[in-house]
Formats: sequence, C-alpha cells, structure tokens
Amino acid sequence: MEVVFVRVGKTDMDFVNNGEEVYISRLRHYFNGVRLVDVKQGAKSGKSVPQVVKEMEAEAIQRVLQTGDFVVLLDERGEVFSSVQFANQLQKWLNRGPRRLVFIVGGAFGFSEQIYQLANARLSLSKMTFSHQLIRVLFLEQLYRAATINKGEQYHNE
Repeated sequence: MEVVFVRVGKTDMDFVNNGEEVYISRLRHYFNGVRLVDVKQGAKSGKSVPQVVKEMEAEAIQRVLQTGDFVVLLDERGEVFSSVQFANQLQKWLNRGPRRLVFIVGGAFGFSEQIYQLANARLSLSKMTFSHQLIRVLFLEQLYRAATINKGEQYHNE
C-alpha cells in the first residue's frame, strides 16, 4: 500500500521541510511507499478570487489522482478523532485495500466543490484552524503515531 501526501504549494519554512523529512523517513517502515507530492498553488495576491484559485488547485490535484485511490481531505470541516480513534480509522481505510491512500492538504482557501465530491473521507486535526503549512508536519506526526499504535509499538502514551 502506498501512502501519498499531496500538498498545495511549496513551503520555504525550514522547520516544516525538516519535520516532513523526519516523519517521512519514519513512515517508510510502516508502508510500502510514502510519497510527498506538491501541486501548484493558485495565484496568491490581494486580488485573487478564492473560487478561481480553488478551481486552479483542483485541476492540479486531479492530475495527481489515479483510479482506485482512496482520498482523504485534511479539512477543517472534517471528522475529528483522538489519536487512537484515528489509528483505528486508518486501519479501516487500509483494510479496504486501495492501491493508494491519498491524503490532501489544500491551499489557503481550502478545496473546491469538485475536490469535495472526489473525496472518500474528510479529516480534521483539530477544531482550531492551523495554517496549511503547519498542518503538513502535524499530520505526518499523527500518521506516524497511528502507524505505531496499530503495530502496538511504544510511541503513544495513554
């Protein structure tokens, strides 16, 4: 099973890049493949029209998706889980047997309706709102935590 983490836009924040590298290397122990995919961010200026930006980003996201992908959006309106609940949900998704489990973090304006319709699930990491940059590291840590919980390894403390 390959896990793909699609991110809209790139980051120039070293701590985000470093954090992603740490957790991607750890996650490779648990999945057959782990890939980070950056897609082009829509125009970002004070004059940007959010709907137009979301549609541009949707086109870029769709080019990455493949038939049979199980798609999970990281979205503020998604379902909120504890770490243990997320581990259980992750296992359910994996048990469905998709070739690829694709997690997507959107851009600053979120997702277009088109992408919401393609998604199999929505996940929120918190009731609080975080920047799409910070979510990149927070999510990978939670994915790693879930993988260790599912394997019964020492990392998560109740």
